[in-house]
Amino acid sequence: MIESLTVLAADAQTQAAWLAKCGVMTDEIALDFDHAFGMAGSLMLAGCLTRRVVAGLQEVDATLNAMSSEGNADRWTRDALSTDEGWALARRLARQVLVVEVGEWQRPLPGITVVR
Repeated sequence: MIESLTVLAADAQTQAAWLAKCGVMTDEIALDFDHAFGMAGSLMLAGCLTRRVVAGLQEVDATLNAMSSEGNADRWTRDALSTDEGWALARRLARQVLVVEVGEWQRPLPGITVVR
């Protein structure tokens, strides 16, 4: 969960560089968050996440889902990372959750392995 939020919270230039380095498309940021978010309920029940954090994660999820509606392909470009208000909002929300969960939002971006 923390790794996906770290990428989502990073500034747009850092996100674009990470995408280029990893050789993946912009939507990978949201897909990675979506996979991690799928475990939030179980992690809360296990005592690993607080209700406050899960509520913040739900806000991030709702923001990304709103961006995913039909006709929004332009929101999923690397350029959109620095110009789209949805990305700015998702970034702010992810930062808030990280501050609550780990005390800071600026963290080293994770490496990923892409299987093709």
